[in-house]
Amino acid sequence: MAKIFLFPFAILYGLGVKIRNKLFDWNIIKSTSFNRSVICIGNLAVGGTGKTPHIEYLVRFLSQSKRVATLSRGYKRKSKGFRFVEVTSTATEVGDEPLQIKRKFPEVAVAVDADRVNGISSIIKEIPDVNIILLDDAFQHRYVKPGLSILLTDYAKPYTRDHFMPYGRLRDGRLEMRRADIIIVTKCPQALKPIDMRVITKEIAPLPYQTVYFTSLKYGNPRPVFGNASISLANDVDAIVFAGIASPMPFFTFLEEKCNVVEKMAFPDHHFFTEKKIRSIFEKFSRLESKNKIIVTTEKDASRLLEIDLAKELLGDFLFYVPIEVNFFGDQKDMFNNQLIKYAGKNKGNYGIY
Repeated sequence: MAKIFLFPFAILYGLGVKIRNKLFDWNIIKSTSFNRSVICIGNLAVGGTGKTPHIEYLVRFLSQSKRVATLSRGYKRKSKGFRFVEVTSTATEVGDEPLQIKRKFPEVAVAVDADRVNGISSIIKEIPDVNIILLDDAFQHRYVKPGLSILLTDYAKPYTRDHFMPYGRLRDGRLEMRRADIIIVTKCPQALKPIDMRVITKEIAPLPYQTVYFTSLKYGNPRPVFGNASISLANDVDAIVFAGIASPMPFFTFLEEKCNVVEKMAFPDHHFFTEKKIRSIFEKFSRLESKNKIIVTTEKDASRLLEIDLAKELLGDFLFYVPIEVNFFGDQKDMFNNQLIKYAGKNKGNYGIY
């Protein structure tokens, strides 16, 4: 009931967003184009749509034939300005998601810069032969005009049923979906049927030049955060599970189906763990009497924990993370890949539909 009092603030916020978008539409505020293929991946709502695994999918596929670089803001990093991410960087320096991408694809250039125009210019200057630049979480960053825009929306929380912040989760208007070339409905249940896809597609009401795809999350086998230990999930394995991501429930549900989850702990997105919290997790773990016991977290959380010496000292070989990938339904993977190839092959610059 108290949420209704937030509605007037949402109206004011939405008005500001609409005015800003009109200034870009009328070319009063300029958007910059580049002579490289620029692909933007983002959403209309705040967090939780699975941007990072989709970025990783694009990196994995496109880097097979193109020189690819990614550019992120580097959310919650302590550094300023432009910088390339190194495998030896820390989440404090560059942000957890860029570090995760760099550690997974060390041969790919990963950069951070809140100023996307400066970031792209810097990448091109340092890597003249770069073919494709992927903009992470930049759908609202209209100072750059991408050649291909991919809009993500959560299956359980689609933008079509959402409202402006703080009443809802939208940071941009629903009608701004028009700027997307591709719309991906993410985190779909594995049992999603063709009729369900048709119903959702009708609700989204894509424009003639837009294509709608559906993806689900595919969880991999647990990997050690530190060291080289290995583990197989089973019913006789007791697990303490924690996550500092926007939507932890699918992660928790997956583990509950694979092992005996003794305790679940959810923290805010991009949460930086203090030594006090590390000790608290260790104490909970120490009280478990089972011989087969582990601590499991997300891949993004693991990127932040790497720089905490106490985490390695106390949790050591018992701490694992679960990698994730995106999975397209039916023959949509080939359709999506072909659309990417067509864009990357024909577009030397970024000239999208606006």
